[in-house]
Amino acid sequence: GRYTVTHCRMWLRGCRLAAIRVVPQRDFQAFVSKNNRRQGPFHFPGSSLDIHSRHLCNVSPKPAVAQQKKPKGECIMNALKKLSNFFGQNMAVIVIAVAALALLAPGSVSFIKTSYVNTLLGIVMFGMGLTLRPGDFKVVFSRPKDVVLGCIAQFTIMPLLAFLLTRLFRLSPELAIGVILVGTCPGGTSSNVMTYLSKGDVPLSVGMTAVSTVLAPFLTPLLTYVYAGAKVDVNMASMFLSIIKVVIVPIAAGFIINHFFSRFTQNVVEILPLISTTAIVAIVAAVVSANSSKIMTSGLLIVGVVILHNVLGYFLGFSIGKLLKLDSSKCRAISIEVGMQNSGLATSLAATHFAQYPLATIPGAVFSVWHNISGAVLANIYARTAGQDGPAPSSAVSEGQ
Repeated sequence: GRYTVTHCRMWLRGCRLAAIRVVPQRDFQAFVSKNNRRQGPFHFPGSSLDIHSRHLCNVSPKPAVAQQKKPKGECIMNALKKLSNFFGQNMAVIVIAVAALALLAPGSVSFIKTSYVNTLLGIVMFGMGLTLRPGDFKVVFSRPKDVVLGCIAQFTIMPLLAFLLTRLFRLSPELAIGVILVGTCPGGTSSNVMTYLSKGDVPLSVGMTAVSTVLAPFLTPLLTYVYAGAKVDVNMASMFLSIIKVVIVPIAAGFIINHFFSRFTQNVVEILPLISTTAIVAIVAAVVSANSSKIMTSGLLIVGVVILHNVLGYFLGFSIGKLLKLDSSKCRAISIEVGMQNSGLATSLAATHFAQYPLATIPGAVFSVWHNISGAVLANIYARTAGQDGPAPSSAVSEGQ
Protein backbone atom coordinates (compact mmCIF):
# COMPACT_ATOMS: atom_id res chain seq x y z
CA GLY A 1 0.00 0.00 0.00
CA ARG A 2 2.85 2.39 0.72
CA TYR A 3 4.96 1.51 -2.33
CA THR A 4 4.04 1.17 -6.01
CA VAL A 5 6.00 -0.97 -8.47
CA THR A 6 5.90 0.71 -11.88
CA HIS A 7 7.16 -0.89 -15.06
CA CYS A 8 7.91 1.95 -17.51
CA ARG A 9 9.14 1.72 -21.06
CA MET A 10 8.82 5.14 -22.70
CA TRP A 11 10.42 8.04 -24.49
CA LEU A 12 11.19 11.00 -22.25
CA ARG A 13 12.93 14.18 -23.46
CA GLY A 14 14.59 12.38 -26.34
CA CYS A 15 16.17 9.63 -24.19
CA ARG A 16 14.88 6.08 -24.14
CA LEU A 17 14.49 4.69 -20.64
CA ALA A 18 13.93 1.07 -19.71
CA ALA A 19 13.63 0.81 -15.97
CA ILE A 20 12.04 -1.04 -13.11
CA ARG A 21 11.83 1.25 -10.15
CA VAL A 22 10.43 1.01 -6.65
CA VAL A 23 9.46 4.47 -5.48
CA PRO A 24 7.32 5.84 -2.68
CA GLN A 25 3.79 6.44 -3.86
CA ARG A 26 3.88 10.08 -2.70
CA ASP A 27 7.05 10.73 -4.79
CA PHE A 28 5.55 9.14 -7.90
CA GLN A 29 2.35 11.13 -7.39
CA ALA A 30 4.32 14.39 -7.20
CA PHE A 31 6.28 13.45 -10.32
CA VAL A 32 3.15 12.74 -12.33
CA SER A 33 1.38 15.88 -11.12
CA LYS A 34 4.35 17.98 -12.18
CA ASN A 35 4.29 16.53 -15.67
CA ASN A 36 0.53 16.96 -15.90
CA ARG A 37 0.92 20.65 -15.21
CA ARG A 38 3.58 20.98 -17.93
CA GLN A 39 2.41 18.66 -20.68
CA GLY A 40 -0.92 17.18 -19.63
CA PRO A 41 -1.54 13.56 -18.47
CA PHE A 42 0.75 10.86 -19.77
CA HIS A 43 -0.64 8.78 -22.57
CA PHE A 44 1.19 5.96 -24.26
CA PRO A 45 -0.76 3.82 -26.74
CA GLY A 46 -1.06 0.24 -25.57
CA SER A 47 -0.18 1.00 -21.94
CA SER A 48 -2.10 1.73 -18.79
CA LEU A 49 0.28 4.39 -17.52
CA ASP A 50 -2.16 7.14 -18.35
CA ILE A 51 -4.86 5.51 -16.27
CA HIS A 52 -2.48 4.85 -13.38
CA SER A 53 -1.23 8.41 -13.34
CA ARG A 54 -4.72 9.84 -13.23
CA HIS A 55 -5.77 7.38 -10.51
CA LEU A 56 -2.77 8.14 -8.35
CA CYS A 57 -3.00 11.89 -8.75
CA ASN A 58 -6.81 12.12 -8.79
CA VAL A 59 -6.57 13.92 -12.13
CA SER A 60 -9.70 13.77 -14.26
CA PRO A 61 -9.52 14.10 -18.04
CA LYS A 62 -9.75 17.68 -19.23
CA PRO A 63 -13.13 18.44 -20.73
CA ALA A 64 -13.19 19.50 -24.37
CA VAL A 65 -12.84 23.25 -24.64
CA ALA A 66 -15.93 24.74 -26.20
CA GLN A 67 -15.18 26.60 -29.41
CA GLN A 68 -15.21 30.27 -28.64
CA LYS A 69 -17.48 32.40 -30.73
CA LYS A 70 -15.70 34.91 -32.94
CA PRO A 71 -16.41 38.58 -32.24
CA LYS A 72 -19.19 40.01 -34.34
CA GLY A 73 -16.83 42.54 -35.97
CA GLU A 74 -14.46 39.77 -37.06
CA CYS A 75 -17.31 37.77 -38.61
CA ILE A 76 -18.46 40.81 -40.58
CA MET A 77 -14.90 41.47 -41.79
CA ASN A 78 -14.48 37.86 -42.93
CA ALA A 79 -17.77 38.05 -44.81
CA LEU A 80 -16.66 41.28 -46.50
CA LYS A 81 -13.35 39.67 -47.50
CA LYS A 82 -15.14 36.73 -49.11
CA LEU A 83 -17.49 39.09 -50.92
CA SER A 84 -14.52 41.22 -52.01
CA ASN A 85 -12.73 38.16 -53.43
CA PHE A 86 -15.87 37.24 -55.35
CA PHE A 87 -16.17 40.75 -56.82
CA GLY A 88 -12.48 40.84 -57.70
CA GLN A 89 -12.58 37.47 -59.46
CA ASN A 90 -15.80 38.22 -61.34
CA MET A 91 -15.38 41.93 -62.03
CA ALA A 92 -15.76 41.64 -65.81
CA VAL A 93 -18.97 39.61 -65.52
CA ILE A 94 -20.44 42.04 -62.98
CA VAL A 95 -19.60 45.09 -65.10
CA ILE A 96 -21.12 43.49 -68.22
CA ALA A 97 -24.29 42.54 -66.34
CA VAL A 98 -24.76 46.05 -64.92
CA ALA A 99 -23.99 47.66 -68.29
CA ALA A 100 -26.62 45.46 -69.96
CA LEU A 101 -29.14 46.33 -67.25
CA ALA A 102 -28.43 50.05 -67.63
CA LEU A 103 -28.77 49.79 -71.40
CA LEU A 104 -31.99 47.75 -71.51
CA ALA A 105 -33.65 49.13 -68.37
CA PRO A 106 -32.08 52.55 -67.73
CA GLY A 107 -34.70 53.49 -65.17
CA SER A 108 -33.48 50.76 -62.81
CA VAL A 109 -30.16 52.55 -62.23
CA SER A 110 -31.19 56.11 -62.97
CA PHE A 111 -30.60 57.05 -59.32
CA ILE A 112 -26.85 56.97 -60.09
CA LYS A 113 -26.20 60.37 -61.67
CA THR A 114 -23.33 61.26 -64.00
CA SER A 115 -22.48 64.03 -61.52
CA TYR A 116 -21.29 61.27 -59.17
CA VAL A 117 -18.57 60.14 -61.58
CA ASN A 118 -15.81 62.36 -60.15
CA THR A 119 -16.50 61.25 -56.59
CA LEU A 120 -16.60 57.58 -57.59
CA LEU A 121 -13.34 57.87 -59.50
CA GLY A 122 -11.77 59.61 -56.50
CA ILE A 123 -12.72 56.58 -54.36
CA VAL A 124 -11.02 54.24 -56.83
CA MET A 125 -7.88 56.40 -56.89
CA PHE A 126 -7.84 56.60 -53.08
CA GLY A 127 -7.94 52.81 -52.97
CA MET A 128 -5.03 52.68 -55.39
CA GLY A 129 -3.07 55.01 -53.07
CA LEU A 130 -3.72 52.69 -50.11
CA THR A 131 -1.90 49.88 -51.94
CA LEU A 132 1.20 51.95 -52.78
CA ARG A 133 4.41 51.83 -50.76
CA PRO A 134 7.69 53.73 -51.16
CA GLY A 135 9.25 50.51 -52.48
CA ASP A 136 6.89 50.58 -55.47
CA PHE A 137 8.81 53.59 -56.80
CA LYS A 138 12.17 51.86 -56.43
CA VAL A 139 12.01 50.59 -60.01
CA VAL A 140 11.83 54.20 -61.25
CA PHE A 141 15.33 54.82 -59.90
CA SER A 142 16.82 51.34 -60.29
CA ARG A 143 15.59 50.84 -63.88
CA PRO A 144 14.76 54.30 -65.23
CA LYS A 145 15.34 53.27 -68.86
CA ASP A 146 12.60 50.62 -68.78
CA VAL A 147 10.08 52.94 -67.12
CA VAL A 148 10.85 55.84 -69.48
CA LEU A 149 10.52 53.61 -72.56
CA GLY A 150 7.22 52.24 -71.27
CA CYS A 151 5.78 55.68 -70.54
CA ILE A 152 6.85 57.01 -73.95
CA ALA A 153 5.05 54.06 -75.54
CA GLN A 154 2.03 54.74 -73.30
CA PHE A 155 1.65 58.40 -74.27
CA THR A 156 2.61 57.90 -77.93
CA ILE A 157 0.84 54.76 -79.13
CA MET A 158 -2.61 55.15 -77.56
CA PRO A 159 -3.23 58.86 -78.36
CA LEU A 160 -2.05 58.39 -81.96
CA LEU A 161 -4.16 55.25 -82.38
CA ALA A 162 -7.20 57.10 -81.04
CA PHE A 163 -6.69 59.96 -83.47
CA LEU A 164 -6.25 57.63 -86.46
CA LEU A 165 -9.32 55.57 -85.57
CA THR A 166 -11.50 58.67 -85.30
CA ARG A 167 -10.36 59.67 -88.80
CA LEU A 168 -10.68 56.17 -90.26
CA PHE A 169 -14.26 55.70 -89.03
CA ARG A 170 -15.17 59.38 -89.46
CA LEU A 171 -16.56 59.70 -85.98
CA SER A 172 -18.64 62.68 -84.96
CA PRO A 173 -16.88 65.28 -82.77
CA GLU A 174 -18.59 64.09 -79.57
CA LEU A 175 -17.55 60.46 -80.11
CA ALA A 176 -14.11 61.48 -81.33
CA ILE A 177 -13.32 63.48 -78.19
CA GLY A 178 -14.37 60.50 -76.06
CA VAL A 179 -12.05 58.11 -77.93
CA ILE A 180 -9.16 60.60 -77.82
CA LEU A 181 -9.63 61.12 -74.07
CA VAL A 182 -9.31 57.37 -73.55
CA GLY A 183 -6.10 57.41 -75.57
CA THR A 184 -4.50 60.32 -73.72
CA CYS A 185 -5.19 59.01 -70.20
CA PRO A 186 -2.58 57.11 -68.12
CA GLY A 187 -2.45 53.36 -67.54
CA GLY A 188 -5.39 51.61 -65.93
CA THR A 189 -5.49 50.61 -62.26
CA SER A 190 -6.08 46.91 -63.03
CA SER A 191 -3.09 46.60 -65.38
CA ASN A 192 -0.80 45.58 -62.50
CA VAL A 193 -2.99 42.60 -61.62
CA MET A 194 -3.19 41.53 -65.26
CA THR A 195 0.60 41.79 -65.57
CA TYR A 196 1.02 39.55 -62.54
CA LEU A 197 -1.41 36.99 -63.97
CA SER A 198 0.45 37.07 -67.30
CA LYS A 199 3.81 36.36 -65.54
CA GLY A 200 5.09 39.73 -66.67
CA ASP A 201 7.41 42.20 -64.99
CA VAL A 202 5.19 43.42 -62.15
CA PRO A 203 7.58 46.07 -60.73
CA LEU A 204 7.88 47.61 -64.20
CA SER A 205 4.08 47.67 -64.54
CA VAL A 206 3.64 49.30 -61.13
CA GLY A 207 6.36 51.84 -61.93
CA MET A 208 4.78 52.68 -65.30
CA THR A 209 1.33 53.13 -63.75
CA ALA A 210 2.72 55.39 -61.02
CA VAL A 211 4.81 57.54 -63.37
CA SER A 212 2.14 57.84 -66.08
CA THR A 213 -0.41 58.83 -63.42
CA VAL A 214 1.93 61.52 -62.07
CA LEU A 215 2.52 62.79 -65.63
CA ALA A 216 -1.19 62.74 -66.49
CA PRO A 217 -2.01 66.28 -65.24
CA PHE A 218 0.53 67.64 -67.73
CA LEU A 219 0.38 65.24 -70.70
CA THR A 220 -3.34 64.37 -70.84
CA PRO A 221 -4.55 67.99 -71.36
CA LEU A 222 -1.67 68.71 -73.76
CA LEU A 223 -2.23 65.63 -75.92
CA THR A 224 -6.00 66.15 -75.87
CA TYR A 225 -5.44 69.65 -77.18
CA VAL A 226 -3.02 68.41 -79.88
CA TYR A 227 -5.34 65.70 -81.21
CA ALA A 228 -8.80 67.20 -80.56
CA GLY A 229 -8.20 70.95 -80.31
CA ALA A 230 -9.11 71.47 -83.94
CA LYS A 231 -12.59 69.96 -83.38
CA VAL A 232 -13.56 71.05 -79.88
CA ASP A 233 -12.52 73.67 -77.34
CA VAL A 234 -9.99 72.15 -74.93
CA ASN A 235 -9.30 74.05 -71.69
CA MET A 236 -5.93 72.61 -70.64
CA ALA A 237 -5.69 74.52 -67.34
CA SER A 238 -9.11 73.35 -66.22
CA MET A 239 -8.30 69.74 -67.17
CA PHE A 240 -5.01 69.97 -65.27
CA LEU A 241 -6.81 71.02 -62.08
CA SER A 242 -9.45 68.33 -62.50
CA ILE A 243 -6.84 65.58 -62.78
CA ILE A 244 -5.01 66.93 -59.73
CA LYS A 245 -8.25 66.97 -57.73
CA VAL A 246 -9.73 63.65 -58.88
CA VAL A 247 -6.55 61.56 -59.29
CA ILE A 248 -3.42 62.96 -57.64
CA VAL A 249 -4.93 64.19 -54.35
CA PRO A 250 -6.82 60.92 -53.56
CA ILE A 251 -3.78 58.80 -54.46
CA ALA A 252 -1.50 60.98 -52.31
CA ALA A 253 -3.96 60.79 -49.41
CA GLY A 254 -4.15 57.01 -49.65
CA PHE A 255 -0.36 56.73 -49.89
CA ILE A 256 0.18 58.88 -46.77
CA ILE A 257 -2.44 56.98 -44.75
CA ASN A 258 -0.90 53.66 -45.78
CA HIS A 259 2.54 54.91 -44.72
CA PHE A 260 1.55 56.13 -41.25
CA PHE A 261 -1.32 53.75 -40.47
CA SER A 262 -0.17 50.54 -42.13
CA ARG A 263 -1.85 48.27 -39.55
CA PHE A 264 -5.22 49.78 -40.37
CA THR A 265 -4.72 49.71 -44.13
CA GLN A 266 -3.62 46.05 -44.11
CA ASN A 267 -7.18 45.07 -43.21
CA VAL A 268 -8.85 47.64 -45.45
CA VAL A 269 -6.82 46.64 -48.53
CA GLU A 270 -8.37 43.16 -48.42
CA ILE A 271 -11.81 44.61 -49.17
CA LEU A 272 -10.63 47.12 -51.80
CA PRO A 273 -11.73 44.96 -54.76
CA LEU A 274 -15.29 45.21 -53.45
CA ILE A 275 -15.09 49.00 -53.11
CA SER A 276 -13.29 49.60 -56.43
CA THR A 277 -15.54 47.27 -58.42
CA THR A 278 -18.66 48.87 -56.94
CA ALA A 279 -17.39 52.34 -57.87
CA ILE A 280 -16.47 51.31 -61.43
CA VAL A 281 -19.81 49.54 -61.87
CA ALA A 282 -21.61 52.68 -60.67
CA ILE A 283 -19.67 54.83 -63.17
CA VAL A 284 -20.58 52.51 -66.05
CA ALA A 285 -24.23 52.36 -64.92
CA ALA A 286 -24.49 56.16 -64.68
CA VAL A 287 -23.01 56.79 -68.13
CA VAL A 288 -24.82 53.98 -69.97
CA SER A 289 -28.24 54.68 -68.43
CA ALA A 290 -27.96 58.41 -69.22
CA ASN A 291 -27.19 57.70 -72.89
CA SER A 292 -28.98 54.41 -73.48
CA SER A 293 -31.11 55.63 -76.41
CA LYS A 294 -28.08 57.03 -78.29
CA ILE A 295 -26.02 53.93 -77.59
CA MET A 296 -28.73 51.77 -79.13
CA THR A 297 -28.38 53.69 -82.40
CA SER A 298 -24.59 53.94 -82.60
CA GLY A 299 -23.42 51.40 -80.03
CA LEU A 300 -21.98 48.88 -82.49
CA LEU A 301 -19.68 51.48 -84.02
CA ILE A 302 -18.44 52.62 -80.58
CA VAL A 303 -17.80 49.05 -79.44
CA GLY A 304 -15.88 48.27 -82.65
CA VAL A 305 -13.64 51.34 -82.30
CA VAL A 306 -12.97 50.63 -78.60
CA ILE A 307 -12.03 47.00 -79.29
CA LEU A 308 -9.65 47.99 -82.09
CA HIS A 309 -8.08 50.70 -79.93
CA ASN A 310 -7.48 48.30 -77.06
CA VAL A 311 -6.25 45.30 -79.08
CA LEU A 312 -3.93 47.38 -81.26
CA GLY A 313 -2.52 48.94 -78.07
CA TYR A 314 -1.66 45.46 -76.73
CA PHE A 315 -0.07 44.44 -80.03
CA LEU A 316 1.98 47.59 -80.58
CA GLY A 317 3.10 47.71 -76.94
CA PHE A 318 4.48 44.18 -77.19
CA SER A 319 6.02 44.91 -80.59
CA ILE A 320 7.81 48.01 -79.28
CA GLY A 321 9.30 45.93 -76.47
CA LYS A 322 10.55 43.30 -78.92
CA LEU A 323 11.92 45.98 -81.24
CA LEU A 324 13.93 47.41 -78.33
CA LYS A 325 15.17 43.86 -77.54
CA LEU A 326 13.61 43.75 -74.08
CA ASP A 327 13.02 40.35 -72.47
CA SER A 328 9.59 38.77 -72.77
CA SER A 329 8.47 39.56 -69.22
CA LYS A 330 9.05 43.27 -69.86
CA CYS A 331 7.30 43.06 -73.23
CA ARG A 332 4.24 41.53 -71.59
CA ALA A 333 4.19 44.27 -68.93
CA ILE A 334 4.50 47.08 -71.52
CA SER A 335 1.86 45.46 -73.73
CA ILE A 336 -0.73 45.32 -70.95
CA GLU A 337 0.22 48.71 -69.53
CA VAL A 338 -0.15 50.38 -72.93
CA GLY A 339 -3.39 48.62 -73.90
CA MET A 340 -5.24 49.11 -70.59
CA GLN A 341 -6.18 52.74 -69.96
CA ASN A 342 -7.64 54.65 -67.02
CA SER A 343 -10.98 54.84 -68.78
CA GLY A 344 -12.67 56.06 -65.60
CA LEU A 345 -10.62 59.24 -65.82
CA ALA A 346 -11.59 59.61 -69.49
CA THR A 347 -15.25 59.36 -68.52
CA SER A 348 -14.79 61.85 -65.69
CA LEU A 349 -13.05 64.41 -67.93
CA ALA A 350 -15.68 63.98 -70.64
CA ALA A 351 -18.54 64.52 -68.17
CA THR A 352 -16.86 67.56 -66.58
CA HIS A 353 -15.26 69.42 -69.47
CA PHE A 354 -17.27 68.29 -72.48
CA ALA A 355 -20.78 68.17 -71.04
CA GLN A 356 -22.11 69.71 -74.26
CA TYR A 357 -21.19 66.41 -75.94
CA PRO A 358 -23.12 63.72 -74.03
CA LEU A 359 -21.77 60.86 -76.15
CA ALA A 360 -18.19 61.78 -75.22
CA THR A 361 -18.61 59.76 -72.00
CA ILE A 362 -19.57 56.57 -73.85
CA PRO A 363 -16.15 55.41 -75.18
CA GLY A 364 -14.69 55.54 -71.65
CA ALA A 365 -17.60 53.52 -70.24
CA VAL A 366 -17.37 50.91 -73.01
CA PHE A 367 -13.60 50.73 -72.58
CA SER A 368 -14.09 50.07 -68.83
CA VAL A 369 -16.17 47.02 -69.67
CA TRP A 370 -14.08 45.72 -72.55
CA HIS A 371 -10.51 46.07 -71.28
CA ASN A 372 -11.25 43.99 -68.19
CA ILE A 373 -12.41 41.17 -70.44
CA SER A 374 -9.59 41.46 -72.96
CA GLY A 375 -6.99 41.95 -70.23
CA ALA A 376 -7.98 38.72 -68.50
CA VAL A 377 -7.95 36.78 -71.79
CA LEU A 378 -4.58 38.23 -72.84
CA ALA A 379 -3.06 37.53 -69.41
CA ASN A 380 -4.13 33.90 -69.76
CA ILE A 381 -2.53 33.65 -73.21
CA TYR A 382 0.69 35.31 -72.05
CA ALA A 383 0.87 33.04 -68.97
CA ARG A 384 0.56 29.91 -71.12
CA THR A 385 3.30 31.01 -73.48
CA ALA A 386 5.58 32.42 -70.76
CA GLY A 387 7.45 29.12 -70.31
CA GLN A 388 8.40 29.08 -73.99
CA ASP A 389 10.08 32.49 -73.64
CA GLY A 390 11.79 31.68 -70.35
CA PRO A 391 10.50 32.32 -66.81
CA ALA A 392 9.78 35.81 -65.58
CA PRO A 393 12.37 37.27 -63.26
CA SER A 394 11.84 36.09 -59.69
CA SER A 395 12.02 39.67 -58.45
CA ALA A 396 9.04 40.57 -60.57
CA VAL A 397 6.80 38.01 -58.95
CA SER A 398 8.04 38.45 -55.40
CA GLU A 399 7.76 42.22 -55.47
CA GLY A 400 4.39 42.01 -57.19
CA GLN A 401 2.98 39.92 -54.41
